[in-house]
Amino acid sequence: MIGKGLFALLIWFVFNGTELLFSQNQRIDGYYGLWYSQAGPRDSSFRFSGAAATFASRHRPVAIYSPEAKKTYFVYGGTTSPSERHLLIMISYYDHRLRSFPRPVVVCDKMGVREPFDNASLSIDFQGFIRVFVSGRNRTRPGQIYKSVKPYSIDSFEIVAEKEMIYPQPWRTGDGELMLLYSRIAKSEELIFEKSRDGMTWEGRKNLSGFGGHLQVSAMKGDKIVTAFNYMPENNRDRRTNLYILQSVNKGESWETAAGDKIEIPLKSADNEALIFDFEAEGKFVYLCDINFDKNTNPVVLALISTETRPGPSGKPREWCIIHLKSGVWRVTKVCESMHNFDKGSLYISDDEWRIIGPSEPGPQKYGTGGEIAAWVSNDEGMTWRKMADLTSGSMYNHSFVRRPVNANKRFYAFWADGDADKFSPSRLYYTDESCEKVWMMPESIKGEMTKARRIR
Repeated sequence: MIGKGLFALLIWFVFNGTELLFSQNQRIDGYYGLWYSQAGPRDSSFRFSGAAATFASRHRPVAIYSPEAKKTYFVYGGTTSPSERHLLIMISYYDHRLRSFPRPVVVCDKMGVREPFDNASLSIDFQGFIRVFVSGRNRTRPGQIYKSVKPYSIDSFEIVAEKEMIYPQPWRTGDGELMLLYSRIAKSEELIFEKSRDGMTWEGRKNLSGFGGHLQVSAMKGDKIVTAFNYMPENNRDRRTNLYILQSVNKGESWETAAGDKIEIPLKSADNEALIFDFEAEGKFVYLCDINFDKNTNPVVLALISTETRPGPSGKPREWCIIHLKSGVWRVTKVCESMHNFDKGSLYISDDEWRIIGPSEPGPQKYGTGGEIAAWVSNDEGMTWRKMADLTSGSMYNHSFVRRPVNANKRFYAFWADGDADKFSPSRLYYTDESCEKVWMMPESIKGEMTKARRIR
């Protein structure tokens, strides 16, 4: 696999070599997010558009707090300037001691790709080596895995593996083994599981499901790994529906339902034992945002439920919902409503509080992707919700795709990007702290080694 990839890079280098060398491990003098639009079925706006730096929930995790380094490392889909749409896989960190950012580093030049579907996720091992998992597209551009040359350092990365992989979701077990969930396109988007000790060689491959095509969000706690996914009838990406959950408590050796019953994989039909809610029967569509665990290690899913695939006023209401197993019964609880199917946020759970941060409020591009960011809170395990704070207001552009770091530190609690949802624009990156009372914009210009962000609220 690596040999074929290196041959492809060599061929590309013959025609474009200076740009490839210029980009790999290059420092960029500011934080610029990718802008993207996808038309598709439309009413008043694009199917989704605008800020795509932190797209999407199926690339996860995209940020990890390291208590050893006292830094939150994060990856995003970036560019070199506000006028550029060429995708670069970027990595950086927030230094919690200095409360500053370095110049971000190009891990991978996607060589002309403009789509955020090729964004990345990351993992940090016990020795401090950082691995960046870059999504590919079929066999024409395979997914890639990069490893930092030095522990806890973003100065330089080298490619260590290639595989037919999209939407990678790597998770580390308590003994350091990597569990990797990803998708592969065959007749549809299949869900695949593999594991590795070194991030280079992979084993234990299992096809989890592949009927109709799927999009998934996963999470891990201890040695328990859980994936929640929808399905797309006839592989139609606009008709994503239903909710399924699979889990493993033995590092993928066997799989079971959320109730703990053993189940045979791969799943072969829409009606199976992993089905949690039959939204298809209700004519509803399911857009997955996040998954977390309650205090009893039961999965909790944040999803946006809609009755319309097209953007615009005809799809109201689009409901943010919590789907949770409580007292042996699965419940769907409404949190709030918003304007677009791709209004994605993140779910935070502690012993006494559940919180959601996301673009739930109308933004300046009313029917476009994203909006203004708000925080919602529940003190009764998701049964009732109240708005805790408005993090942004009066913005020039819509804010989109709020992401939650693993082991989130209170000083860098959530991050996202903004961009005009109606037309091409610059895209900036933002973050907030645990209080949700302050918001900072990451520096657009960095002259020295480290620079503090500018507070905007």
